Amino acid sequence: MNSLCGLWHYRGFILGSVRREFQIKYLNSLLGACWAFLNPLAMILIYTVIFSQVMQGRLPANDNPLSYSFYLCTGILVWGLFSDVVGRAQSVFIEYANLLKKLQFPRICLPVIVVANALLHFVIVFGLFTFVLIVTNSFPGWPYIALLPVLLIQLLFSIGLGIGLGVLNVFFRDVGQFFGIGLQLWFWCTPIVYPLSMLPERVQPWLMLNPMARIIEADHQIIVAGEWPNWGDLLLPALLALLVCWWGMRTFKTHSAEMVDEL
Repeated sequence: MNSLCGLWHYRGFILGSVRREFQIKYLNSLLGACWAFLNPLAMILIYTVIFSQVMQGRLPANDNPLSYSFYLCTGILVWGLFSDVVGRAQSVFIEYANLLKKLQFPRICLPVIVVANALLHFVIVFGLFTFVLIVTNSFPGWPYIALLPVLLIQLLFSIGLGIGLGVLNVFFRDVGQFFGIGLQLWFWCTPIVYPLSMLPERVQPWLMLNPMARIIEADHQIIVAGEWPNWGDLLLPALLALLVCWWGMRTFKTHSAEMVDEL
């Protein structure tokens, strides 16, 4: 409750920081916020060319290049939100070290700023993607609203993991380096570029232990197949998200007073 009161009291600081970061990132560029969409679009085009042509008929979506592009777009954009939140959160306390030393404010404001910036970026990009789905008559219909609880699970998982790693990174700087390598491996262990059905059956259950694999599979089921997700498959990620969120907040509360001395 104290944390919530502190966040509300410093809401001006949070909103101002989000606005400032957005302006720094996009305001002085010719294309502005379009860069938020152009970067993932370039990646999607590269993967579409490589995997839909070079791999020929090995992908189920290869018969319909547009469908495979939507498959890629869904996975890459959702993964982008995850990596943006966790990637920024694990370095945010070090990034704002001078501010933490000079000003007194609730340190939890910094992860909130990170999440708000990532969500703003995601809303812009995914909004454009949704527009493309509508224009191409590929909008999934009512199952689209199921994205909200799926994204909520992902956000809880991302926030808890990011805050926990962010605190550890203050005391052990190797955490950030290992995380960068681990995130790349994690990407390829998640069915973003390839469908799960492409893998041998004996491997699939092991891959589904990855919580992001279940989350992105649910997103694919909603956007690409136009179906409601299998809620039972999301039970494990939901429980893990709550556990990781508890761990992240507990780690933050335990060591937040010591962080300034280490920065």
